[in-house]
Amino acid sequence: MRLFFLGAILPLVMTGCATAPAKPAAGNSNAVGDGSELRPDANAAVDGLAFAQARCAGCHNVTGSQASPNSSAPRFEKIANTRGLTDDTLKAWLRDSHNYPGQMDFEIDAKRIDELAAYMLTLKSPDYRPAIQ
Repeated sequence: MRLFFLGAILPLVMTGCATAPAKPAAGNSNAVGDGSELRPDANAAVDGLAFAQARCAGCHNVTGSQASPNSSAPRFEKIANTRGLTDDTLKAWLRDSHNYPGQMDFEIDAKRIDELAAYMLTLKSPDYRPAIQ
């Protein structure tokens, strides 16, 4: 099913290379990791990836473990795997993360925050190891 989704739907949503949202944990289509959180809606995650590719990828690495284009911008994978991160804490962080003077002074629409958080949480992995710097 995932391959069908990747082959048929994802190319219509975005351009360029990207990874698809992670597959849900076995036995519970809404589980993330230990089951203490709910996996975001798959459609929201796809929309979040498309938004990230269009609006965030200029500064952040939004799909993998490579360095971000802007060395000051954290990789989405690193953000998603921050200890203690939840859907609620991620959304709060996204609302306030770019409220600095200059080029980062912008707001993200609430719907886009929900979609972006849904996508970013698909990058959460129990096997994540931070890059050695």
